[in-house]
Parts: sequence; structure tokens; C-alpha cells
Amino acid sequence: MDVYTTRWTPWRTDYDSLPEPDGRATLVLAFAGSAILDDPAPLKKLIDRYPSAVVAGCSTCGEIVGETLSDESFGLAIIRFDAARVIMAAEPISSPDESFDVGGRLATRLRLQEPTLKAVLVLSDGLIVNGSAVAAGLVDGTDRSVSIFGGLAGDYERFERTWVLVDREPRIGYVTAVGLVGDSLTVRHGSQGGWEEFGPVRRVTRSEGNVLYKLDEEPALELYKRYLGDRADGLPGTGLLFPLGIQAPGTTRRTVIRTVFSVDPAEQSMTFTGDIPTGSTAQLMTSGLDRLVAGAGSAGADARGEVSASDTRGDVLALAVSCFGRRLVLARHTEDELEAVLSELAPGTRMIGFYSYGELAPVEAGSCDLHNQTMTVATITELK
Repeated sequence: MDVYTTRWTPWRTDYDSLPEPDGRATLVLAFAGSAILDDPAPLKKLIDRYPSAVVAGCSTCGEIVGETLSDESFGLAIIRFDAARVIMAAEPISSPDESFDVGGRLATRLRLQEPTLKAVLVLSDGLIVNGSAVAAGLVDGTDRSVSIFGGLAGDYERFERTWVLVDREPRIGYVTAVGLVGDSLTVRHGSQGGWEEFGPVRRVTRSEGNVLYKLDEEPALELYKRYLGDRADGLPGTGLLFPLGIQAPGTTRRTVIRTVFSVDPAEQSMTFTGDIPTGSTAQLMTSGLDRLVAGAGSAGADARGEVSASDTRGDVLALAVSCFGRRLVLARHTEDELEAVLSELAPGTRMIGFYSYGELAPVEAGSCDLHNQTMTVATITELK
């Protein structure tokens, strides 16, 4: 397995510096800003160099290449597998209510191509999707041994348009799934936040899917605005600074974090990127720089695993997906969390990724859930 990563600017023309197609199963990952919708030609020229490769990617709130964060560039990875196989499926989505069914259809399409999936990388529209329902549909439609991970496309603080690559073109309103197949593959995950609760524990007393109406019978938007104070005028963007920790009723699973991406003043409701089940306990969360950076390092350590370099067949790829809300809090210290992740990974690991509107990663074995405000890391390599 050979992994090549680079930061590519739209005005670069040295395409000959990219690895040559060599007949092996190849996955190309390309991450860029939403503006690529206005002029996709540079990205298309880049990926057309690999006509037989599976190509996936999405819009971002910043592109990760190694320990470097860039804006409005291309984060590019070319992964050439020795023994593993790569497949892909895409489904349109027009409403969050379709999310579970879309996840299920993607799982079905992948399994029809290759019944023995090892892992699934999901890249989704970031605005018209319920990420936790997509994850649930994929889990329901695949074997519990399949690793499912990925993230929701971003558009910085604009929340206007996001895209994913479908048939090698950036398109709005799609969810894509890349299937990785082969006994040679090993995939490990890490997902950590570094947030801490503050304020009283409240109960979700009215919600529908990912729309929150009331906490302790109080209108959710009114309560959030009270906590945000002068920052309330900046919603939904400023809501990223104070996410909501949710623990579903009747479960012992760890708290998952949810962030708001739209508000409805008329209904006094807030729409989140994932489910907020009625009856859940909820608590506002906050953090500081040191805690966020330490959380990112813990995610890297969890994803490293115990496979030694002598057991691997070539390079190790790390896919890092972090939340745009973390970037807002970390500001000029954002690259500190990327350095923290890399410091915990095996030497020589090639890291690619993006800042997102939501991260998909397992909470426990045989599961996948939507996270917000976390650093999630998946490492992929082939064993000898």
C-alpha cells in the first residue's frame, strides 16, 4: 500500500509530479472549499489523471495535510492498494427525513458489489442530512464487523452549500460511501473531544429527529440565547462554541456531542446535525485550548493500534476529521491539535482530512454514530 499526500493549489500545473497510475486498486481523496462549485475545472483535471481510480471527496471548513491546515486549496491523497479492493456508491438526498433510508440503500449497494466489506468511508452533504440517521442506516445494512467512519461536508460559517464528489464531479445533495474490501486491511479508530459540561443537567422534553424544541419544557432557542448573551445574534455560527452533550435514554453509552446548524425563531427550535432523542439528558459544554489539544492527541493514540511496521505492507494512511466548532475555539492554535494527533501516530503515517460539520466514527465495536466537536481519526493499512 502506497500513500501520497499533498496540498494542491488550483493554479498549480505540475501534474507530472503526481504518482503514475500503476494498475493497482487506487483511491483518490480530494478535499476543497465550497467555491469549487463555481469552477470545478482544476479539480477535474487533477482527478482525471487517474481514470480507473475510485474518487471521493467533499467540501470543507479547512483542509488537513499532515500537520498543516489550509483554506481554499485541495487536500489530496492517492492511495494505491496491493491486495485490497475499492468500491463506491452514491445516493441523492433532499431531506433529513430520508437519511436512514439513504444509509440503508448505500449499504445494500455496496454489499451487492462486495458482500465481504471490511470498512466504509462515508462523505455526506453537510446541510440536508441527519448524520446519525445515515450512520444508523449503514450499520443496520452491514455486518457489525464493518468499520464505518467519515464526515459531513462543510462550508465554514456560511452554512449555504456543501458538495461531495459523485461521478468525479462536485454535487450538492448527495451521500457517498467508499467500500474497502480485503483481508489484508486493518482499520483502527479514535474519537475524542476534550469538552466538559457546565450548567445544569436538563432533559429533552420535546424533539423530532434532529430538531430540538424544548429542554425542561422551556423553548430551546430561548434557553440557548440566554447562555450565549451578546453572542446570540451570531447564531447558528456561535452555537458551535457551546455544543450540547447528549446521552440517550436507557443507554450507558458515552455522551455524544451535538452542534446546531440552523435555528427557527418562529418555532423557537434548533436543528442539529444528528438526532436529539426525547427523554435524553442534555448539558451545555465548554472547553479550553489545552483540553481540546489533549483530546486530539488521545484520538491519535487510540487510532494508532499495536501493529508494528514490520507487519505492514507499505504506508499507513490516517484520515482526520475534526469539527469546525473546534477550529473556531482553537483559532490560531488549530494546527496544535493536528500536531498532537501526528505525535501519537506511528512514525511516517500520512495524514489527510478536513474540518467538518460532523464526524462519523464508532462509539463502540459494531456501531457508528455522528459526533460533533470531536477529533476523529481512522488509520488504514495493509498487513503482509
